[in-house]
Amino acid sequence: MVFGNVESFVLAAVEKAKLRKGLMAGIALFFVLQLYFVRELLAAELLFGAGFAILLVLGGLAYLVGTLGERGLDFAEVGVRVIGDSARRGFNSLEEITKKAIRQPRSESAQ
Repeated sequence: MVFGNVESFVLAAVEKAKLRKGLMAGIALFFVLQLYFVRELLAAELLFGAGFAILLVLGGLAYLVGTLGERGLDFAEVGVRVIGDSARRGFNSLEEITKKAIRQPRSESAQ
């Protein structure tokens, strides 16, 4: 009878050890999967962050090109005004020259 109690005690301890091993294996698997899931989430977050950084750089470049284009138009307007004023002065001076008599006062047609 003593051997029966010892045998049942040993079987119960072995079963508990198997249960503990299985439980520990399950808990370990759970934590490993959680760590894997967290790693995957971090990787996805880094990829999204890199994508948004690229979009930010592209948007900044588009803004910069637009701003430079506007500044270029402002400079072009100033240049066109200078050229227009110069052309207007040249045209006026050319008009004054043509209004003056080209012939000398003592020429045949002037007498």
